[in-house]
Amino acid sequence: MTVVIPARFGSSRFPGKPLALLAGKPLIQHVYERALASPGVQRVLVATDDIRIRKAVTAFGGTVVMPKGRFRTGTDRVAAVARRTSGNVFVNLQGDEIALHPGLLADLITPFLKSGAAMGTLKRTLTSSGEVRHPGIVKVVTDSNGNALYFSRAPIPCDREKGLGKFVAGLHYVHLGIYIYTREAL
Repeated sequence: MTVVIPARFGSSRFPGKPLALLAGKPLIQHVYERALASPGVQRVLVATDDIRIRKAVTAFGGTVVMPKGRFRTGTDRVAAVARRTSGNVFVNLQGDEIALHPGLLADLITPFLKSGAAMGTLKRTLTSSGEVRHPGIVKVVTDSNGNALYFSRAPIPCDREKGLGKFVAGLHYVHLGIYIYTREAL
């Protein structure tokens, strides 16, 4: 299992974010170490086009891949890495997932490998109406088999009786933004 952490220096919201220090370490190092501590993960790669990120990652002993091209999304960068490296399954782990519990990746990897699916992601139950209404939290609606139907920053789904943005226990889920793909899906 290969975890790829796409990392850009030029983020419009927080330029240089992967190298921002937290407890004396760059953010990217925290994410890298948590991924490496996850059960079932054999390899972690940071995919970047920035020499500063490459230097920081190699300084802590991490592995960097610098795919060539222009990428619109982190998944595009993961796909470029998959084309030039071995492995059949790749996890796209966002470079700012510093709170990632290593067991969370196992929660993604284990059922995915058993399912035969081409791609997967994680969700968790929302716990408050504040989360339902928060535009910074991506919500997901799934079918009865757990397949994602749609994602939104808006309060979805809406309970007609309780109204828009009202919390209904067991109805609302947040998308965790961690993806897993087969090589073919990428």
